[in-house]
Amino acid sequence: MTSPTVLVVDDDRANLDSVARIFQREGFATLTAAQGTEALELLRRPEVSVMVTDLMMPGMDGQELLKASRAIRPDVEVVLMTAYGTVETAVAAMKDGAYDFITKPLKRHALVKAVQKALEKQALVQENTSLKAKLAEINPAGGRAMVGQSPAFRAMLDTIRQAAPSTATVLLLGESGTGKELAARALHEHSARAKQSFIAVNCGAIPESILEAELFGVERGAYTGAVTRREGRFERAHGGTLFLDEVGEMPLSAQVKLLRVLQEGELERLGGTQTVKVDVRLVAATNKDLQKEVSEGRFREDLYYRLHVVEIRVPALASRREDIPLLAEAFLRRFSAKNGKVLRGFSPDALSVLENYAWPGNVRELEHAVERAVVLARTDVLEASDLPESVRKGPLGSAGQLVIPIGTPMEEIERRVIHETLRHTRGDKTLAARLLGIAARTIYRKLEREQGGPDVAPAAPSGPPSPTSAD
Repeated sequence: MTSPTVLVVDDDRANLDSVARIFQREGFATLTAAQGTEALELLRRPEVSVMVTDLMMPGMDGQELLKASRAIRPDVEVVLMTAYGTVETAVAAMKDGAYDFITKPLKRHALVKAVQKALEKQALVQENTSLKAKLAEINPAGGRAMVGQSPAFRAMLDTIRQAAPSTATVLLLGESGTGKELAARALHEHSARAKQSFIAVNCGAIPESILEAELFGVERGAYTGAVTRREGRFERAHGGTLFLDEVGEMPLSAQVKLLRVLQEGELERLGGTQTVKVDVRLVAATNKDLQKEVSEGRFREDLYYRLHVVEIRVPALASRREDIPLLAEAFLRRFSAKNGKVLRGFSPDALSVLENYAWPGNVRELEHAVERAVVLARTDVLEASDLPESVRKGPLGSAGQLVIPIGTPMEEIERRVIHETLRHTRGDKTLAARLLGIAARTIYRKLEREQGGPDVAPAAPSGPPSPTSAD
């Protein structure tokens, strides 16, 4: 097993080297930095587990470095080194997320023990994350699961739980591969219809010429080859839930008949005259902008409003990046069992690749990448080399990286970078400015320009001007 890596930060070179040697003798790998800005670059390395930093340093001090580390690497535990006179400051820093502090003069035993305890805490957090993944799973029919703990995911689940007991039509919106069918199954499983049928239809995968027959059924002799009467999906879903995926692909002729079923609760099979009553809860999904489809005449406006009773947005994986480790672990368990393999998890490098990739194919792409890795794994730990090359060398996402298409105007690039950095610093403009290497007043000025109104920046601190005040 690879030794944990400790990052040591201190502007005192003698102390920096001495502390690094202590950890090396204990079997730890070490990285060293003489200033906060250098430490931030090293923190981006996935192997760093614990950072031991001096509290009082010129430029970016230990407390500012702590805040920056929580923004870019919240999984790294931080131990502070401080003189007796700054213990109160160290205690305040612990409220900002530091694990522990050690007072100078440093004692080897205390320093090593603090780092070992920090590593133990880190292991417990990872174990707890794994447990949350298991507890967060919603297992609909078929054994597939919805997994997540991110705010975007929890907000979606809350809406599903509220909407499920009703009979209202639900429209699921989201990109391809986000798990809209699983959301539809969750609506069904949490409704009073859970013991009845859940029937799924992909409107984009069925040829237009037979879609109506599939949905509404066929009477014998309705067309050449119709030798028997056949029930459609609506009748098969009677008493249960019908899920229409990619409803935006439905032709206008079928839209008219669908609208009648929703309004009247009855249908006529193709080639028939007899009215058939159906009791179906309809859930529809699309990755299209249906309002735009309505304005361009490709989707009926009255049907849109019939479907759009309750809207639930299924978030893209890029907006719930905190869930990537949970999802990856859930897929690992499933495909390990399916392929008869015993795998302990992901290496730090593999997990870093998964967390930093952009995932344009969303959860479906992540699922396929993990399945491939499980099949090709040569050891009991999945390595980065087991992942598809497209993931290892593909576009980076917003977990420390930002994907910007070629040709994006510089003004828009600047705006995106500032907003993404503010998201990671939880709105702390001073810390964001530190990370970006610009003056805080620059961020205030650009935000004011966007908002079209005053956004007063705090007064500049006394002392020499910042060397990084350029726009």
